[in-house]
Amino acid sequence: MHLSIRHCLLLCILQISAVTILIAEEPISSFIAQASAEHPRNSEGDIVVLRDGTLFAAWSQFYGGAEDNAAARIVAVKSTDGGRTWSTPFTIQENQGKANVMSVSLIRSSSGDVLFFYLIKNSLSDLKAYVRCSTDDTKTWTEPVLITPEPGYHVMNNARIIQLKSGRLLAPVSTCGTVFGKDDPFRTVVYRSDDDGKTWQRGSTFLAAPKRGAMEPGLIELKDGRVMQIIRTQTGYIWHSFSSDGGDTWSEAKPWNIEAPEAPTTIARIPGTGDWLLVLNPVVEWKNPEKTVLGTNHGGARTPLAAMISHDEGKTWSKPKNIESDPALTYAYTSVTVHQNRVLLSYYVFPLKGKQLSLKFKSIPLDWFNR
Repeated sequence: MHLSIRHCLLLCILQISAVTILIAEEPISSFIAQASAEHPRNSEGDIVVLRDGTLFAAWSQFYGGAEDNAAARIVAVKSTDGGRTWSTPFTIQENQGKANVMSVSLIRSSSGDVLFFYLIKNSLSDLKAYVRCSTDDTKTWTEPVLITPEPGYHVMNNARIIQLKSGRLLAPVSTCGTVFGKDDPFRTVVYRSDDDGKTWQRGSTFLAAPKRGAMEPGLIELKDGRVMQIIRTQTGYIWHSFSSDGGDTWSEAKPWNIEAPEAPTTIARIPGTGDWLLVLNPVVEWKNPEKTVLGTNHGGARTPLAAMISHDEGKTWSKPKNIESDPALTYAYTSVTVHQNRVLLSYYVFPLKGKQLSLKFKSIPLDWFNR
C-alpha cells in the first residue's frame, strides 16, 4: 500500500517536472513597453544579459509623437524571470538632441564591460552616433564618445554592433547629407574601434545601391575571418558585400539570394553551432496601380516577422518560419540576443491602420527554429 502511494507520488512528480520542462522549452512572450497617449512609440531597442542573469532591455521611448523626428529619450527595464515580467522603466539617456535620442545597441565587450550605443538627432541633416561604457554592469555609464564626427545624417540601427574574434568593434552606418535630399542617396560605411570603443576610425569604402540607396546595414563575421555586410534596399532584395580586412574596405555591393521589402533585416551567429539566424519580413509586394495595398510603399507590409536558419554561412536557408503572423500588425527593428540555448528578441508591433508602436519581447528555444 505504502509502496503504491510512493509510486503514485513519484509519477506525479515526474509528470509535473515534464510539464515544467515543456513550458520552459516553449516561447515566452511579453510586452516590454505598450504604447500609450503619453508614449505613443516604443521602438529600436536591444537586450543584454547582466552577470547575474537579469535581462536588461533599453529602447527609444517617444513622448512627442510617433514620427521619426519626434522627441524621445532612452529608457531601460530589467527582468529577473526570463522576460515574463519587467520592472518600471527608468531613463538611461535623456534627450540631448534638438529632435531626439534613439536607436539602442547593447553589447558585452570581450573586456567584460557593457557598451551602450545610441543616436543624437538634431535635424534631417544632423544625426550622429555615440557610445557610453559601463564597468559595473549598467549601474553607471561613462561620458559619451562620438563615433561619427563628420557632417551629415548617420543612421545606425538598433542592435547592430558586432565584435570580431580579434576584439575589434564594428559599427555599420548608412549616411547621406540630408534625408530625402535630391540626388543624395544613402551609402553605407563601417566605423571600427580597436580599443573597446574609446576611439573610432571610419572605413575606406562607401557602398551604394539603386534608388534611395544603401540603407541600414548589418554585419556578421564568417569562420574564415571575413565580414559580410547586409543592406536594406528598394530593389526587392537584400544586398550584401564582403570585407577581408576587418571592415575597412569592402567588395562592391550586390543583390543577395534573399528577397525582402524595404525593411530592416537582422542577422546573427548562433554561438556553439555557428549557424546563422536571419530575422526579416519575407513578403515583397510592390505598389500596384490597380490595387491599393497597405504597406506597399516599402515594397510590402512589414508582416509577417519570420526567421530563417543557414547551416552553411548563407549559401542555403531554411524556409521562413513565422515568429509573428497577424496580418493586421507589422513588425520590425528586431534585436537578437542568444542566451542559454534561447534566442531573445525585441521588435516593434505597429497596427497597419494605427499610429502607436509597442515594444514586444519574445524568448524562443534554439531548437524551435529547426522544428
